[in-house]
Amino acid sequence: MGRLLLIDVAGSVAVLGLWYFVFSAYNRKKGAAALRWVQTACAGKGRILESRWIGSSRLQARLHFPSRWFENARVTMSFRPRALPIQWLLSYCQRQKETLTFEADLGGSPSFHLEVVRHRWSAHNRGSSSRKNDEREWDFYEPGPVILTTRTHWKKDPTAELNALMSARRQDILQVRFRPESPQFSATVHLEALADPDAAEGFVSALREIAAGASAHRQ
Repeated sequence: MGRLLLIDVAGSVAVLGLWYFVFSAYNRKKGAAALRWVQTACAGKGRILESRWIGSSRLQARLHFPSRWFENARVTMSFRPRALPIQWLLSYCQRQKETLTFEADLGGSPSFHLEVVRHRWSAHNRGSSSRKNDEREWDFYEPGPVILTTRTHWKKDPTAELNALMSARRQDILQVRFRPESPQFSATVHLEALADPDAAEGFVSALREIAAGASAHRQ
């Protein structure tokens, strides 16, 4: 009985070990491809200095850009924790997406804290205009930005904040953050968004457009 139990335990350990090895290798393969996407996104304006894995599901890389662009730049790519069965199952059930977070300093400290999360547009169905072909007409409404602030005195024209909101929406960025402390700027996107070469090439320019709002705010 004890011998059979020992065999079962050894078999389970072997299966888990094989699982970890196979899916760690799979994540590393995806990581290598993601680094190529990042290099494409830099489009000759920057380069990858070094990269390192943090565990089996996070890859971090340091980037170099001209000083007028970003300082202390890095990207952190979060993959599904495939090498750990329970964590992978939880992430799958929660439909967690693989993401890339870009972080950098702006060469000058922003004077505000700002966090922008992706917002969605909604439409109102006015009903069917033709019963024969069941074609529906839609009225589209474009609401203005909604800003929640802790400031006791809010300026009437929050240019930097609104620029960040609008640029983030156009580039389909999930989250943007400004703060006085390092890293002063960060932006998060779905990792697969960079798989398209055309989208990847415009990524860094999009980040520059968003960060420019903070630069204008400091002037």
